[in-house]
Amino acid sequence: MKSLHRHHEFWLMLIIALMVVGTTLRSPGFISSQKMIEIFNDSSMLIILALGQMAVILTRSIDLSMASNLALSGMIVALINAAYPEVPVPVLMLIATSCGLIMGIFNGSLVWWLGIPSIVVTLGTLTIYRGIIFVLAGGKWVNADAFTESFIQYTRVEFLGIPALSWYAIIIVLAFFIFMTRTSAGRSIYAIGINPSAALYTGINIGKTQFMTFCISGALSGFCGYLWVSRYVIGSVEVAKGYELVVVAACVIGGISIAGGVGTVIGTVLGALFLGFISNALPVIGVSPFWQMAISGGAIILAVIINASSQKQGKRIILKDREVQS
Repeated sequence: MKSLHRHHEFWLMLIIALMVVGTTLRSPGFISSQKMIEIFNDSSMLIILALGQMAVILTRSIDLSMASNLALSGMIVALINAAYPEVPVPVLMLIATSCGLIMGIFNGSLVWWLGIPSIVVTLGTLTIYRGIIFVLAGGKWVNADAFTESFIQYTRVEFLGIPALSWYAIIIVLAFFIFMTRTSAGRSIYAIGINPSAALYTGINIGKTQFMTFCISGALSGFCGYLWVSRYVIGSVEVAKGYELVVVAACVIGGISIAGGVGTVIGTVLGALFLGFISNALPVIGVSPFWQMAISGGAIILAVIINASSQKQGKRIILKDREVQS
């Protein structure tokens, strides 16, 4: 189990590759560069959201309000676009990201300053944000005919044969990789998850760092709010409902330890792609959506078992070392 966890990314890549081969054998026309681009494009928002969730989980917290944050940010820019079509799309993207950041600041403040467990805070704000959507829109939906053409097409423009939505994900993945592996803030996030007491003694402000991760998850959720509404051309209180569980699933399958401190950007991306591949490939070979849910659930349980077994093994090694020293 320990070796499985150590090479988690390799085994996950192997599983995805085997799934591609298996699907191609059942449906020979499935494998193509265009289809792979489509799968990545469909998984782009999940990848972005999973990276934000990854930062939070690594500090032994969780953000269950990401999907509601996305829906509220998306509704705000949808209403602005419908009422003021002259507002440029980049400005709307900035507004959506800022709205998400504000919600992330609110979550992080309650966790940092009041010491409320993150699961309690985000379960509460999950409902609050959905309620605000209902109040803002009066229970109505913003449909395709209310949006400007530029608002809709901004995620569909292609560069080098790849849609803009995918490029957003690629840029964020690269930036996040650098942030997590090459900056002191990224190392602090890992340190808190591995050993909060040791991190505190080294001068790391645990509350402030957790607050920062909620700001990151909030901003990315807000940005995805615009991407979601633009891609699916609808704004409503039902947008991305329950999607927070998919985001957490992508993190866990990608090797992010729910106990914090363990996980990589590459693993998170692979976890999101795994779920994206399931949703795209299994219907092609006639697999029921219920089986898709079962496969995803089984993958989550297996990932948690591997994580738990690895952590227990690590504790045994530490205890043995102490016994030898004594």
